[in-house]
Amino acid sequence: MKKLSNDIVLRPRFQLEILGNREQLLRKFIDSKKAPFLVNCLDNHIFIKYNKETTHFGSPQLHLEIDALDDRTSKIYGFFGPNPTLWTFFMFLHFVVATLFIIVGIWAYVSASLNKPYGLQVGFMVLLVVVWFALYTFGQMGKRKGKPQIQELYAFMMETLG
Repeated sequence: MKKLSNDIVLRPRFQLEILGNREQLLRKFIDSKKAPFLVNCLDNHIFIKYNKETTHFGSPQLHLEIDALDDRTSKIYGFFGPNPTLWTFFMFLHFVVATLFIIVGIWAYVSASLNKPYGLQVGFMVLLVVVWFALYTFGQMGKRKGKPQIQELYAFMMETLG
């Protein structure tokens, strides 16, 4: 298995082959009770996240999928990602900014084609670019703030697997 790098990419992924039956590995996670982690299982999927007290904007969660290779070995597919609700809202904001930019760009083009003033539209487009950079910067700050928690989630997973 590759060691986690120091860089945070968008939803880092890993794979791990491990000795152990799938049901045994799932049971280890279900039985693990260690603060500040919350473990939820659904079929062969495990979701590990932080409790409310330690959660902040950039807090990641770990999603594991355990597949049986044979009776004695299993393969774990894992990836770190942000809170799905927050991620959806963040992508929605990006979509709204991009859509408004296109609409105002068309409005500016039409105004310019009709030889009408279009300074307001260009100013609004510049404002939308600034908003997009602010969203990008906010996202990068969240990633940076969540980086230590990714390492903690990974260590918790390895400790649970034994």
